[in-house]
Amino acid sequence: MKDMHSITLRVNGRHHELAVEARRTLADMLRHDLGYTGTHLGCEHGICGACTVILDGQPARACLVFGVQADGASVLTVEGLADGEALSDLQQAFSDHHALQCGFCTPGFLMLIEAYLAEAEAEADAGAEAGELTEPQARELVASNLCRCTGYQGIVEAVVATARARRAQQEAT
Repeated sequence: MKDMHSITLRVNGRHHELAVEARRTLADMLRHDLGYTGTHLGCEHGICGACTVILDGQPARACLVFGVQADGASVLTVEGLADGEALSDLQQAFSDHHALQCGFCTPGFLMLIEAYLAEAEAEADAGAEAGELTEPQARELVASNLCRCTGYQGIVEAVVATARARRAQQEAT
């Protein structure tokens, strides 16, 4: 007999109610129960970062979170970054800087970086003095996710370019 639990959550701003088995991971729930297949499963041990989503404003490895733990939470997946057919600035920067090859790890990188940039913007809005994101800082940020194809240079360039553009936009307003 399966240990089922009724939960509610918001994914990319959309309300969902579902019954989920207690041992089902958030990644499996997102992919198989809700159809958000952009959340990829690589290692299923929390090491590779391919399954990274933003859970209540913080990056989280969806393979390490049980779906029942997301009851009442807000989840942002890679599908929630774009505005319809228009890519987000970060997604466009990945394209512009050739920051992907096979693309398997890309959603996890995008979500990790989006969470970091959103936190930096919130701190700047709160009056914190924010310096420009440097290449070494960007390398440290992306080091927590694994990519076997790109060598990371394009990813680092995309992160720095997006941070720079967002900062310029924030200073202009």
